[in-house]
Amino acid sequence: MVLNPVISKLAGKLVVLASASPRRLEILRNAGLRFEVVPSWFKETLDKGLFKAPQQYAVETAKQKALEVARRMPCNHLKTPDIVIGADTIVSVNGTILEKPQDKQDAYRMLSSLSGKEHSVFTGVAIVLCNETTGVEDFQIVDFYEETKVKFADLSEDMLWEYIDSGEPMDKAGGYGIQALGGMLVEYVHGDFLNVVGFPLNHFCKQMDQIYNRQRDANGPTPLQVTLHGHCEETRPEAAGQESDDGEEARDDLQKIIQLMDGFKASKALFTASKLGLFDLLQRKPALVADQVAVELNTSLKGTERLLEACLSLKLLKTTNCKTPAYENTILSERFLLSDAPSSLLDYLAHCDQSTWPLFNHLERAVQEGVQQHHRAFGDKSTDLVQDTVSSSQDGKLRFMKAMHSFAQVTARTVATAFDLSAFKSACDLGGCTGAMAWEFSRVYPGMTLTVLDLAAVVEMSPRFIPAGDQDRLMFVQGDFFKDPLPKADLYILSRILHDWPDDKVHFLLSRIADVCTPGCGLLLSEIFLDEGRRGPSRGILQALSMSEGRQRSAHEYVLLLESHAFVTSGIKRTGNLLDAMLCVKV
Repeated sequence: MVLNPVISKLAGKLVVLASASPRRLEILRNAGLRFEVVPSWFKETLDKGLFKAPQQYAVETAKQKALEVARRMPCNHLKTPDIVIGADTIVSVNGTILEKPQDKQDAYRMLSSLSGKEHSVFTGVAIVLCNETTGVEDFQIVDFYEETKVKFADLSEDMLWEYIDSGEPMDKAGGYGIQALGGMLVEYVHGDFLNVVGFPLNHFCKQMDQIYNRQRDANGPTPLQVTLHGHCEETRPEAAGQESDDGEEARDDLQKIIQLMDGFKASKALFTASKLGLFDLLQRKPALVADQVAVELNTSLKGTERLLEACLSLKLLKTTNCKTPAYENTILSERFLLSDAPSSLLDYLAHCDQSTWPLFNHLERAVQEGVQQHHRAFGDKSTDLVQDTVSSSQDGKLRFMKAMHSFAQVTARTVATAFDLSAFKSACDLGGCTGAMAWEFSRVYPGMTLTVLDLAAVVEMSPRFIPAGDQDRLMFVQGDFFKDPLPKADLYILSRILHDWPDDKVHFLLSRIADVCTPGCGLLLSEIFLDEGRRGPSRGILQALSMSEGRQRSAHEYVLLLESHAFVTSGIKRTGNLLDAMLCVKV
């Protein structure tokens, strides 16, 4: 394989691809590289006018993507990555940079400008080498770019719009994918074909070989040393008395196992701090010392000190540089762990603590018996946690709806903007709970009429979750989507629905939707899409261990499922958020 010269050097290292692009993922996996995917949250808003050449913009964007992941991962994974790979692909014609189109008209503008012309495809790549010493992260960055020349045929209006209407251009730089239908638009390619697909594999392999197998100059750093902000750190020492490569690999593997063993402790620390209101307290009164926090939370000093130290180690808190530590929230906590944050996950964390945690305490029995352990965790014989919650006490119902609302607030914008849905004039969110998803759709598409269908017990309480003055944007309809008539709509939304139900009910629901759909109606599916090899994402794999009646599926499995009900997939989006998205059209 092309990466063989460096594969042995990467054994035991945490290599991360800071991109959700399925094309980059496939190219690197086919090359034999083992890595994790952690999509970057860097907003691609760099001012293109500040760069003298398009390739400089692509390189800087790739660098910022990789650095954002390198800085964020220790907070989420409790481990600093060894290598983070960032990439950004752009198309340039006559000095103008073309990225991903915003809508169909934007795609038309881009493709029209490429018709009959030669253009350049640039991919900027950044390889960030991470080092963690005494809690301070240092990075060495190796970056480069690759240019490939592509010539389009003269495109007729019919050909342009037929391609645009296929949906393929919407998530691709320059509005086309050369590896798929877009290849029919191309007359010739001069240079690296994979660079046009999204990643210059040959150039990347040469750079990795340079980093790990070749000394750059007589006095420069060896592959075992990297220069970091003016000083040299030996990262792979082989001095007398020190362990060999095998010893270091064993240490890294041990650390991975330790992280897995201790993961439940980190979760419970997060749940406890959230339940006690620690993060809200430090937002109201920042820079409190431990005894002040204990007084405010009415907790023991010893317990408070240890909880604060745990949250500090998890990067949920930070301290001021003084003799007696004073604690403050990190950006991570401010974004997700405050009760009034727009993307607050507090209510969903409470649900995980109160409902999911007890189920997983009985995981051994669940594996032995192959059934959900709801009866052991909660003391009754039901196996339907959702239905039980909906029909439970008012307080229990409210807690569940708050959790679903919290989850939807974090994912709704990503799902609503995954595809251009402006052609659909009406939409119905089946099982839409509080309406958070539908409300976001109404903001993104002001001309779209939104309906939410859910059980009567849910609809009764849903309006309280929609901001005052915005409730007229949505229509709530009481009903069971397995029994009652489905509201008429151009687009049906199924968010976190299908994975909950056994196959017979999934097919029954899809057949009901297909029956009310006319050709051209859309179905937007939002779920966790597993990898084809069932290796990830781990959230979906671990969630399946709850032994619910339903099951998690890969994107390909969902495509086949929907095709069996006459829905043709027009787009799949790996969002990097909690949920992925798939758009299908009835034929």
